[in-house]
Amino acid sequence: MSRSRIVIVGAGFAGYQAARTLSRRFRGAAEIVLVNPHDYFLYLPLLPEVAAGVLEPRRVSVSLAGTLPRVRLVLGEVGEVDLEKRQLHFRDPEGQEGELRYDRLLLTVGSVNKLLPIPGVAEHAHGFRGMPEALYLRDHVTRQIAMAATTEDPAESAARCTFVVVGAGYTGTEVAAHGALFTDALAKQHSRPGGTLGDGTKGGGGLRGDRRPKWMLLDIAPRVLPELDRRLSKTAHRVLARRGVDVRTGTSVQEATGEGVLLDDGEFVRTHSLIWCVGVRPDPLVEQMGLPVERGRLVVDEYLRVPGQPDVLACGDAAAVPDLTREGEFTPMTAQHAVRQGKIAAHNLAASYGYGAARPYKHHDLGFTVDLGGLQGAANPLHVPLSGPLANAVTRGYHLAAMPGNRVRVLADWMLDAVLPRQAVQLGLVRSWSVPLESSSPEVARLPEGA
Repeated sequence: MSRSRIVIVGAGFAGYQAARTLSRRFRGAAEIVLVNPHDYFLYLPLLPEVAAGVLEPRRVSVSLAGTLPRVRLVLGEVGEVDLEKRQLHFRDPEGQEGELRYDRLLLTVGSVNKLLPIPGVAEHAHGFRGMPEALYLRDHVTRQIAMAATTEDPAESAARCTFVVVGAGYTGTEVAAHGALFTDALAKQHSRPGGTLGDGTKGGGGLRGDRRPKWMLLDIAPRVLPELDRRLSKTAHRVLARRGVDVRTGTSVQEATGEGVLLDDGEFVRTHSLIWCVGVRPDPLVEQMGLPVERGRLVVDEYLRVPGQPDVLACGDAAAVPDLTREGEFTPMTAQHAVRQGKIAAHNLAASYGYGAARPYKHHDLGFTVDLGGLQGAANPLHVPLSGPLANAVTRGYHLAAMPGNRVRVLADWMLDAVLPRQAVQLGLVRSWSVPLESSSPEVARLPEGA
């Protein structure tokens, strides 16, 4: 008799933790299959440091085959799930179609960039949900500073030195904080004789016409990091302002064009860089399944089971998990919840085979950390507010503890960044058309038509 097969779709925080927990629990007694478009787990919280040249891409990419030895990895993107036949259909990286039968199914497909009906945004903005987008942004920022330093047109130079980030949540705040440090370093490398910083310092800032890179951070919310404690928001705002980031709350984009963005207060900002960090939405696969959803997320009970489908569980960003600590609400779409839900989902899958009893998901937030680059950070571990170097140390310590691999390599990159200048090179591996904002698979760069 063949072994029972448990299929996990998606290798994000929830999927990875579920696969690791199940592999340790069953130890070969059941076949654990993990379906994912690529062969690595992406540690998303450190992605802004990849875009800013602090970390190399492979540092935040943990090998699935190397860290999940008892899990069978299937490279592919799932396009359809046949619940009646207990079968899913996928397409591998080379375009070949495949089918996979399951006895138990765990959906952890995660989320993609959230779109808003704003003219021009889909065509001119880029998101920040996957490695291709981070690599594109790293090249793009480097290229803009280099081109700003060579153009003879002051207006064009100013536009290339202006970077607009929309969304002041975790991702947008960290992208702006790290980005400002990155572009200041690039500007110094492109300095010209007689150039000055905005404060009048000779030869330091970089660009002709006293051009210092400018970052703008926009959000319709009344403060940065609106989902966190106000003290963390104030700390982040203070650090951003000190670095020259123009933080505009209560403000958003009305229209985007190839020349810049029109703000809802009527101001037009010339820029070639619109970075979209307004939030996320569940993977489109969820709505295609024909099951009940709540705000695009698959409805599950407190045991992470899909009602009416006893062999299907879901968790992470794609699932509307009841928050037992807040009556009538659902757990937020955060890594902290996804990791813990993945472990509970694995435990409950094992329980369905007689290994223990099912447990409901219940978790109280233990605090949050925000890496603001350099020696700055904002954190409230166990709800104790911290800022400055201490918060930065806590934040980095948390990330090292949470990463399932590559810890020494990450630590080495941090140490090198502290003593060496940033490497300002464009590899040109990811083009603008490869990372469209409306992509349902931000973790995979789009190929040319017919490839």
